[in-house]
Amino acid sequence: MKVKAFETLQCDAGWRIFSFLKIETDVGITGWSEFNESFGSPGLRGAIETLMQPVIGMDPHQIELVNAVLGSRSVQSRGGIARQAIGAIENALLDIKGKDLGVPVYQLFGGALRDRLPVYWSHCGSYRLRNPDILGVKPVRTYDDLAEVGAEVRAKGFRALKTNTALEVGDHVEQYRPGFLVGRGFPERNWDRHIARSAAKTIEAFRAGAGEEMGIMLDLNFHFRTEGFRWVGDALGDLDLTWLELDIHDANALALLRRDLRCPLASGETLLERRDFKPYFEKDAMDVAIVDVIWNGFNESLKIAAMADAYDINVAPHNFYGHLASAISAHFSAAVPNFRIMETDIDSVPWRDEYVMAPPVIENGDFLLPKGPGWGVEVNEAAIRARPPKTLRTTV
Repeated sequence: MKVKAFETLQCDAGWRIFSFLKIETDVGITGWSEFNESFGSPGLRGAIETLMQPVIGMDPHQIELVNAVLGSRSVQSRGGIARQAIGAIENALLDIKGKDLGVPVYQLFGGALRDRLPVYWSHCGSYRLRNPDILGVKPVRTYDDLAEVGAEVRAKGFRALKTNTALEVGDHVEQYRPGFLVGRGFPERNWDRHIARSAAKTIEAFRAGAGEEMGIMLDLNFHFRTEGFRWVGDALGDLDLTWLELDIHDANALALLRRDLRCPLASGETLLERRDFKPYFEKDAMDVAIVDVIWNGFNESLKIAAMADAYDINVAPHNFYGHLASAISAHFSAAVPNFRIMETDIDSVPWRDEYVMAPPVIENGDFLLPKGPGWGVEVNEAAIRARPPKTLRTTV
């Protein structure tokens, strides 16, 4: 079997774009992966198309060889866009290999340790605050609205949620996102007591609506520097967070925060390859390692998880994409022993389900592991082509 051709496809997902790589073989088997260009990865599509050139004619079963070839081709720009491109290619080749052998991808790596995967409702309330018209839902305007969303999460059987800081501005709330060039706080990313208190009020609102048993996480992304993370973390210290999530590209700084803060820390979603994670593990800088399986590729993500396991650290996939990406993250979550919980976006554009032949099933807060060959999710190519992206958006 040889790789014969490939194509990248993109489609409208409201405030962002869903992107796919399709790889065809000379025996009629087609593999798919999902990648993410419209948020933080400009030029990824072009990188994939360039790195796919030496893959044409190669055996899609020889995934480690393909990785070695592409790693050598991009060795002077290791990580970043190059790693994400290799990850997309690797994931599509794994879909081919699983389909050819008639088994799910997780069976290629020792089988599944679990077939029900606890998930948390990610960006809970955040998309409703920013994009209620696209979602077709009641907008979030106040902390009372956030409490209502929390009650909905509990009523639908979820046991955990993750949200973002809702900043109190007069009689309404707005999302605080300076790390993404949005609103006040850019570029200095400083904290003040009002911001810290707003973060606490966000969690208090969800706790009031979702109840004492709900696991609640807060994601601060890149919105502060070390000083700000410390002060906001202190303001949240008594609110029983499952974890405080943040991104900081210095292992020493994150280790200091983990030592001093009174809640568990999760981080790592923007780290790529084992080399990026290594100093964080060596510094005991995180309680939970967030691994993006779409950006790193499935095989590399398993290696990161194995390294984390040696440091007695659990992993959780970073997953805020479409249904194919969720399936890929589910295979990862099923295959690793040190799995914590899986991220998934519940709120999305009403037509998201159209992009696959059958959407994934979430039951009582658990994502049910797909059982078909490859990723176990069939992409609806016609639906993707029917909804071309309106514009290339760069924020979520």
